[in-house]
Amino acid sequence: MKMVKTTLAMLTAAAVLGVAGMANAGATLDAVQKKGFVQCGVSDGLPGFSVPDEKGNYQGIDVDICRGVAAAVFGDATKVKYSPLTAKERFTAIQSGEVDMLSRNTTWTSSRDGGMGLVFTGVTYYDGIGFLVNKKLGVASAKELDGATICIQAGTTTELNVSDYFRSNGLKYTPITFDTSDESAKSLEAGRCDVLTSDQSQLYAQRIKLGAPDDWVVLPEVISKEPLGPLVRRGDEDWMAIVKWTLFAMLNAEELGVDSKNVEALSKETKNPDVARMLGADGEYGKDLKLPKDWVVQIVKQVGNYGEVFDRNIGKGSELKIERGLNALWNKGGLHYAPPVR
Repeated sequence: MKMVKTTLAMLTAAAVLGVAGMANAGATLDAVQKKGFVQCGVSDGLPGFSVPDEKGNYQGIDVDICRGVAAAVFGDATKVKYSPLTAKERFTAIQSGEVDMLSRNTTWTSSRDGGMGLVFTGVTYYDGIGFLVNKKLGVASAKELDGATICIQAGTTTELNVSDYFRSNGLKYTPITFDTSDESAKSLEAGRCDVLTSDQSQLYAQRIKLGAPDDWVVLPEVISKEPLGPLVRRGDEDWMAIVKWTLFAMLNAEELGVDSKNVEALSKETKNPDVARMLGADGEYGKDLKLPKDWVVQIVKQVGNYGEVFDRNIGKGSELKIERGLNALWNKGGLHYAPPVR
């Protein structure tokens, strides 16, 4: 009898937790719709990813994910407010509800995905940690950095990865940590350290800020896997799905040849069933995500497909001129692959 009562108690508790979880689902979406904008956490100034222009308007690949979410929810990509956050501040900001989503060159790891009350929604950019040095140092490989002083941004995965790399290769180094990426780069330029280490994309971004960018080189070694992507709070599946499918919509649009210039025409005249479903010309797939029928049209028209977003922010149309590499689509030799709208 005691066992039966215990089992019933456990089932009741599970049911209560299930109801609580269901009650929480949709809370962020409801709050976003009520206030009329998405509060998005971004970096505190990283060219190509999130940085304000001379008019104070944020630009970058991470910013465009935020804009895409706003376009999906409101049909207006401008309905976003940005919170610039340091690496140390970012997780507290999303955990506390200060921001609705975090799109801030953040590496997807098991501890962040499983132990912080947060969940990643996809990979915006496949990256890896590298090293930036002055050409005068005469170094061609990271394995020649024995005894170097290295500038590192605090609160990042870089600290552990660099420690592992130097230890495994029998090398010694002296770390100097800073709260922001700009502080790290300025210290490198001022000669406080021999090397700046960070995600390679961040190194390219910081190099163009230096007084003589051509004097600096990113070494060839990539010493870690750094899949960067957006985060939301765990337990709100409706909001998680919207952020996740915003990126998937951009990737699918590029794969299917849909871009900001042709999306409106294709939404009316396409003969391709995959394109028709994605653009709302066939079926009501937006309903499943609690979004309007034309949600993908609005994302692509106002923000662009993934290829357009990549090229203008960090690719061939930008100052960074980063090659697609691993960030090409799966059918072009890269890793990006998105589930279909169906």
